[in-house]
Amino acid sequence: DDDNRLFIESLSDLGVSVETIKMTLMDQGSLNDAVSDLLCLSPRLTRSLSDIVHHKTKGNPLFFSRLMASLITEGLLQFRLSCRRWVWDEESIQSRKIPDDVAEFFTHAIGMLSPDHLNALCTLSCFGASIEISVIKILEEGLELQLQKSFDAAVSEGFLDKTNRNYKFSHDRIQEAAYSRVDQDE
Repeated sequence: DDDNRLFIESLSDLGVSVETIKMTLMDQGSLNDAVSDLLCLSPRLTRSLSDIVHHKTKGNPLFFSRLMASLITEGLLQFRLSCRRWVWDEESIQSRKIPDDVAEFFTHAIGMLSPDHLNALCTLSCFGASIEISVIKILEEGLELQLQKSFDAAVSEGFLDKTNRNYKFSHDRIQEAAYSRVDQDE
């Protein structure tokens, strides 16, 4: 957080207009609006799904986005062409165990990645929150790994953000979850 604060202050010193947006927990109505918008369905139709999702995520926006993505990945939320809309399995979603802790949630989500992508995230976590692309190229040559390909896949999954010069974990809890999976003997 200190790095972000210093970065924002330096931007302000350069005359760049900076607007800080603080994320708070979503109430049931806001979460239902988000689900409704996401699935392009009436809020009346998404109420049952959003009630389950709110109960499981407690309105945490980060949890919400990851849960919705995992429901699609696991086939519990699907677009049905025959109905021309999204459908879901309420009973399966309701019975699905969700970790109470954000770090646990990401540890589970990271564990679902392919071994190559998981190893790449674990490698990145050892370097801190971000790594420059020039360092990645050196690592790829020295370790004979395809890190950048795995990092690009992690960007598409929402685990990493990419700028012109580096890859960065999209949340500190994701970095912690990846680092927790590093075998201390390696």
